[in-house]
Amino acid sequence: MQTDTREKTAQLPQTVEPRNPGTDLDLDWVMAAQANRSAIERRVATLPGRRTVKKDYQAAWLCRAISCIDLTTLAGDDTAGRVARLCAKARQPVRADLLDALGMQGLTVGAVCVYHDMIAPAITALTGSGIPVAAVSTGFPAGLSPLHLRVHEIEESVKAGAAEIDIVISRRHVLTGNWEALYDEMRSFRAACGDAHVKAILATGELGSLRNVARASLVCMMAGADFIKTSTGKERVNATLPVSLVMIRAIRDYYSQTGVRVGYKPAGGISKAKDALAYLMLIKEELGRDWLSPHLFRFGASSLLGDIERQLEHHVTGAYSADYRHPMG
Repeated sequence: MQTDTREKTAQLPQTVEPRNPGTDLDLDWVMAAQANRSAIERRVATLPGRRTVKKDYQAAWLCRAISCIDLTTLAGDDTAGRVARLCAKARQPVRADLLDALGMQGLTVGAVCVYHDMIAPAITALTGSGIPVAAVSTGFPAGLSPLHLRVHEIEESVKAGAAEIDIVISRRHVLTGNWEALYDEMRSFRAACGDAHVKAILATGELGSLRNVARASLVCMMAGADFIKTSTGKERVNATLPVSLVMIRAIRDYYSQTGVRVGYKPAGGISKAKDALAYLMLIKEELGRDWLSPHLFRFGASSLLGDIERQLEHHVTGAYSADYRHPMG
């Protein structure tokens, strides 16, 4: 079992992607984007039952899912101690005995995501691990603070050592169809990030329609977003498979037009291993194997890791365990 699981996981790509330089705003391209809700919902409704993997293959896919998790804490009562414990979990997301049984020693998550004030403790706790620190920025989660303050917040987080910045767009630009304003805003965020990768959070649950999601996705990619992300996790509706299909196809469209690969990050509400498998299968079918990598795909989740770890223990031992056997820190 050790060799099988390791080899199946190793077959998936792990290359480093170049940055998205962006393009000029093409309003004809943006306005041509449409979304057929009924067709989209039919497409994703059959996915969980139609695409299944079992035994060693499932364990390998779940290990891949772990490597793509942005382990996150965004609570008002975060402390340096809590972040240090989360970073310890990021370094070893699965119990050592399970990793040994699976032949997956050295498995880590994709990144640790925190507020600005927690960047320094996270960097300290992750020293030598190679795990990047991501920081939420630009008035997260509402994104309603003055633009110059949002830009300055990015610059401060980059200066503090964040390798990735998760920004939130102004939803009003999408809801009013002011695509030029959204493009200019995103360009200013991209410039402030410098060498740090930028993930554009669309807050899709607040954009009104799937068509708006498609158009906002294209505009953010044209403006230089390295990733597009569904949600802050604070909205009433967060990541869903229909929204994901719309955003993934916008990524595919952008790649076909520019040759640039942009990453995708569903966030909020993904807490079960079976849901993670559905998202991975959707990525593979719509974008191909190149996107099955933490450089191009991330889950914004924390509770997801606990359920995956329980599934892996069941795979190794044949029995399910209690949640307390898999603490977050």
